[in-house]
Amino acid sequence: MSRILILFAHPAFEKSRVHYQLLATIRGMQGVTVHDLYETYPDLNIDVRQEQGLLLQHDIILFQHPLYWYSAPAMIKQWQDLVLEHGWAYGRTGTALRGKRITNVISAGTKEDAYQPDGWHQHPLTDFLLPYKQTATLCNMQYLAPFVVYGTHQLDATSISEQAISYKQFLETLRDR
Repeated sequence: MSRILILFAHPAFEKSRVHYQLLATIRGMQGVTVHDLYETYPDLNIDVRQEQGLLLQHDIILFQHPLYWYSAPAMIKQWQDLVLEHGWAYGRTGTALRGKRITNVISAGTKEDAYQPDGWHQHPLTDFLLPYKQTATLCNMQYLAPFVVYGTHQLDATSISEQAISYKQFLETLRDR
C-alpha cells in the first residue's frame, strides 16, 4: 500500500463547498495524510526540514487546491520555492524524491468544455499544469493525470457528493496499486 501526502492549500477554505466535501469524504482514510498548508503556516513561514521529512515518509504527493488565475494559491508556490531545494530535490546530488509519484487535485469554477482550444480559456487544463509536470521531471518523479472537479460554481450538493466519492476512489486506486 502506497502512502499518500495531500498538500492542501485553499486561502478561503471556509467558503469552499467542493474542497470541504472532498476532504470530509476522505477523513481518516488509511494511508492518506492531509496536510493543510494554510492552517500549518498562516504566516507563510514554512519549516523546510519538516516538509522534506513528510515528503520522505510518503510515496505519492498530491497538490490539492483551487485553480486561481490559471495557477495555484500563493502558498503552493512558496512551498515549492523553499522545500524543493537544489541538492535535495533536484540537481546532481538531489535524489530525495526519485521514483515518487505526484499530481494535482484541482477545482475549477468553469466547466470542462471551457478548457479546450475553442473554449473560453483556449487551452486544456493540463496546459496550465505544465509547471507541475516539469517540476516532477526535474525532481525525477512521475507526474500522474490530475483529478479535476470542473464547473464548481454550478454544482449542486448531489453533484459535489458524487465528485467526492470519485475522489475517494481515485485515492484508493493510487494507494492500492
